[in-house]
Amino acid sequence: MASKKPSANKKKVAQFKSSIADFGDIFESESSRIEEIAEERKSALRNKACDSKNRYATRKEAEEAAAWCAVERNRNLRIYRCKYCGGWHLTSKSQ
Repeated sequence: MASKKPSANKKKVAQFKSSIADFGDIFESESSRIEEIAEERKSALRNKACDSKNRYATRKEAEEAAAWCAVERNRNLRIYRCKYCGGWHLTSKSQ
């Protein structure tokens, strides 16, 4: 049978609270892991959407490149303004 003394109860409460602290570490490490994954995903998206593509400083340059591709490569490309770098890119995808 368990002791009913207040000091014994305090000891059990202290042991329980110390065991909960271990869960805090688990939650903290999981939170940081989730943040790392989000940053990796964000970086991969930027690379796919911007960094791996040719960047044109002006709309006119992008239009000239699209026109050249239409004539020389028989490819219909459209231009769009990049939300990451503010430059212009070409894509074959329709809007």
